[in-house]
Amino acid sequence: MRRAIALAARGLGHTSPNPVVGCVITDAAGTVVGEGWHQRAGGPHAEVHALRAAGPAARGGTAYVTLEPCNHTGRTGPCAQALLEAGVARVVYAVPDPNPQASGGAATLRAAGVETEGGFLEAEAEAGNTAWLTSVRLGRPHVTWKYAATLDGRSAAADGSSRWITSPESRADVHRLRAEADAVLVGGGTLRADDPHLAVRGVEGATQPLRVALDTHAALLPGARILDDAAPTLLVVAEDADTRHLPGVDLLRLPLHDGRLPVPGLLTALHARGVRSVLLEGGPSLAGAFLEAGAVDRVVGYLAPALLGSGPAALADAGITTIARAVRLDITEAVRVGTDLRITAVPTTAVPTTAPKEH
Repeated sequence: MRRAIALAARGLGHTSPNPVVGCVITDAAGTVVGEGWHQRAGGPHAEVHALRAAGPAARGGTAYVTLEPCNHTGRTGPCAQALLEAGVARVVYAVPDPNPQASGGAATLRAAGVETEGGFLEAEAEAGNTAWLTSVRLGRPHVTWKYAATLDGRSAAADGSSRWITSPESRADVHRLRAEADAVLVGGGTLRADDPHLAVRGVEGATQPLRVALDTHAALLPGARILDDAAPTLLVVAEDADTRHLPGVDLLRLPLHDGRLPVPGLLTALHARGVRSVLLEGGPSLAGAFLEAGAVDRVVGYLAPALLGSGPAALADAGITTIARAVRLDITEAVRVGTDLRITAVPTTAVPTTAPKEH
């Protein structure tokens, strides 16, 4: 199953709006005879790739799958049926499928006499498929907030300069995060201060994410780097924003709440467009708005061995006024990247807010 989980990870950034899935098939004697993973949306599922590799050796064998085999016909046929036709005698899966349109594969297999067991290494498999699982369970994309800061928590110097706080290795690693996400999102402040490009560079075979820019009054200049053809771009503006200077730009118009673009409404609209994972690369204010809205599912911080003493903090107001209301995190990984420390963490407590903050 751990091998299947590793195989599933190869599909990150290529399968949306589908999950990442890995499959390993052993023959009746327990020898691995087939491996596969879901490589792209609309293409064969992991089980089909593994069955093709196994051929006749799959008969009487065992299939190890990271997600319960699907039970529906979409752009591809049901994997539960494919396993039955191949004569597999036993199926072990990690995570039950929470999608009501596709679940039921385990029941179909059991009804046909196939020994079927679920929940094996479930936590590990869930961690590898967290973006898709979040989108199915919550009806919105999974959000990763990425930031870079000095050891004293500054995202820029007092004069506003921020290039470069972190090492070249950390900056290259951010492109890996972009390549794994469906969308990369920034706010108007970052647009004006940095003129970001946001496309993936240096990652072979990467699928370019959707570049999403929150620009309430459509102040973006026509020559902005985010508007080139390196990757698709979506500009999110107020309903009445004047966008005549931006002909041909893909727009999402949202009603303002207290003069700000609504985080929940934005995520709902992105989910409707097939976005299942978002990499939040905006500044401190945007990050604070998402955190207060309860819409940060993972934090990836790149901490540089440097001190500034003044300048903006990595995170601005998130509506938290006392230590008792702090959002506590579980550190899932801490590794050195170049000269920096990359810390990955997930919230262990709900964001204590009475009303979502808009942005």
